[in-house]
Amino acid sequence: MHPLGDHASWSPGIVESGPLDGRSDRARQAYAYPDRHGRPIVRVLSLDTQQSIDGREVATSVIEDSALHRSYWAHFSERRRVRVHPDGALLEVEITDHYRGVAMFLFRYFAARRELAQLAQWAETGVARAGGIIEHPLTQVLSATLSTLVMWPFFGLTANGLLLSTLLTVVIVLHEFGHIAAYRTFGHRSARMIFIPFLGGLAIGGRPYNSLFEVAACALMGPGLSAFLVPVTIAAFELAHGGSLPHELAGPAILFLLVLGAFNLLNLLPMYRFDGGQVIRQVFPSRPVQIAASFGVTAVILGVGWRIGLPTVAIMAALAVFTLLSLMSVGRVKPREALDPMTGGERLVAGFGLYAALAIHAYAVVYACEKLFPWLAG
Repeated sequence: MHPLGDHASWSPGIVESGPLDGRSDRARQAYAYPDRHGRPIVRVLSLDTQQSIDGREVATSVIEDSALHRSYWAHFSERRRVRVHPDGALLEVEITDHYRGVAMFLFRYFAARRELAQLAQWAETGVARAGGIIEHPLTQVLSATLSTLVMWPFFGLTANGLLLSTLLTVVIVLHEFGHIAAYRTFGHRSARMIFIPFLGGLAIGGRPYNSLFEVAACALMGPGLSAFLVPVTIAAFELAHGGSLPHELAGPAILFLLVLGAFNLLNLLPMYRFDGGQVIRQVFPSRPVQIAASFGVTAVILGVGWRIGLPTVAIMAALAVFTLLSLMSVGRVKPREALDPMTGGERLVAGFGLYAALAIHAYAVVYACEKLFPWLAG
């Protein structure tokens, strides 16, 4: 477990580990994960090794990273203790950091558990396999099924409630597939989706972003890919309603359109964690223009709420909340080097793409509500 030990590169995630310039208090580790240019990520570690009667301890901190800015590791520290135990040896791992939210905390927690599981596998067989049970396709299918069942009571424990819950799960999967398609288009050698019950899906690229346009395009392709399904779904509904397709398809089609439009429309809200906020921050460089664009997007979404009959008080309250959240600054993971800037053409493509997706999903929600609640059309 020591970065300078004989078996320091036992993990499938570590390509090379050794001393830096022959120093015993510095280690250089190269990882199997690529940086923005496709090269292995390299980190320089500061080591503090302590020997005691019952074992050995090494405290580690990161002082240099080829992919991330040094500030990312400012609060990170790790201690690994190996103590004498009657049955052999006892390993203790302690990780401390500023986790920037629950998601990062859970990521680090499960990453540590995976590493310990791989270590146990390596100790028993001499080989540690990459990957884990969370990314296994069967695990993801079970997670999606569990998420569907968990959301079912919120829609009512009826057949229609189960249908809505299932449609929402399908919409989430399609949305994340859009992100994955964008990652692949930009040359990520690997991209995967992790379905998390209660939290939805998460698409993960194979390397850090290389340009601002890549950030915007990958964020936009979630609602962007789903936008292509809006005219297809409307056509299916009209054909089923007119008798060219089985009439039984009309109900599921219009419900799917409503869920598809509403989910992606909310994802276009100009908030930090949402796709809309990601695109706006890349397309508009200055803070005043970002605020103006955020108000424009929010106004369109709230206008949809007014059009489908939401109470005025609820719309005004939502406007206040969205405005506050859009103005809040949230700490971001800072890369070591600034991302490549957008060209004028890329800025136009991403900006018009954002408003095209916004318009299409807004129309989907209004169209679906008018068909489900005919009094709205009057």
